[in-house]
Amino acid sequence: MNQHPALGIDYGDARIGIAATDPVGIMAHPVETIHCQQTDPISRISEIVKQRDIKTLVIGIPIRMNGEEGSAAAKVRAFAEKLHTALPHLPIVYIDECLTTVIAQEKLHAAGKKAKQFRPIIDQVAAVEILSTWLDSTYC
Repeated sequence: MNQHPALGIDYGDARIGIAATDPVGIMAHPVETIHCQQTDPISRISEIVKQRDIKTLVIGIPIRMNGEEGSAAAKVRAFAEKLHTALPHLPIVYIDECLTTVIAQEKLHAAGKKAKQFRPIIDQVAAVEILSTWLDSTYC
């Protein structure tokens, strides 16, 4: 049984996309992009968790096509450990983020967005894909 509402996180060294479910966990929607040079991501995510009464953190983890984890996955896990230290009461769920950015780009293109318009929102849309994958897995 999943705990809602949930926060989806698309981790990157420079930017972190954030998405959230509605309070009952039916839909995922974009929240914001955290620019790591300007904002401490752990503090900002902690604020969002408190504001939205988040019950679960869903983090995308890059799994290689052969099923193994590489250095990018190690960075995600290290970030997740920092999150767990700051928010020890929240479960962290990892979702394979394979192709989420590609899917996000395709959806933005289909919505009429030009490639240069992607950058400000691509991480949020990828976070929505991560969270949607998790939601879908709960209803299948």
